[in-house]
Amino acid sequence: MVNRMRATRAHRDNRRSHHALQANRLSKCKDCGTLHLRHRLCLNCGKYRGRMLIDVKEIIAKKEKRTKEREKVAH
Repeated sequence: MVNRMRATRAHRDNRRSHHALQANRLSKCKDCGTLHLRHRLCLNCGKYRGRMLIDVKEIIAKKEKRTKEREKVAH
């Protein structure tokens, strides 16, 4: 059976013209100047709207310590 009220290619494509993905909007951190996702903290300095939420230096130090311990165990 044939669909009597079939949408033409033009009509279908006009409807789908709004379906394209958009790039994420980025904001510049006021403290360090790196780009970050909006409404999220800066992963470089750990601040959100001027407040320190995460101590990034401490996290990096812990990761380095952990990798050194794993290297000692592996050898």
